[in-house]
Amino acid sequence: MKYLMLICGSEDRLNDEQRMPAWAEYSNELASAGKIRGGERLRPAATATTLRLTGSERLLSDGPFTETKEQVGGFFVVEANNLDEAVDLASKMPHLQDGGAVEIRPVWDMN
Repeated sequence: MKYLMLICGSEDRLNDEQRMPAWAEYSNELASAGKIRGGERLRPAATATTLRLTGSERLLSDGPFTETKEQVGGFFVVEANNLDEAVDLASKMPHLQDGGAVEIRPVWDMN
């Protein structure tokens, strides 16, 4: 089963260049284990555009959709046998040491 792992935390900590080698190592571990199906680092929340619809009118706003201290900094899509394995994979993410979080969700199989 595929799981989406949303990387959440303080943007200044998520974008800390000193942590990039740890993220590269983590990504390589997932790849070596044949678990990674996709993933990307996201640009800061200030670059986001939020779309809402009011009737047929599109409302666009700059920035993230909500005021919060934590932002989504990136994501991985992994293949795991079950939620326990997905949690084990996510538990090795470097940003967790600074109080970051990972939201883990199963992905609908469209086949």
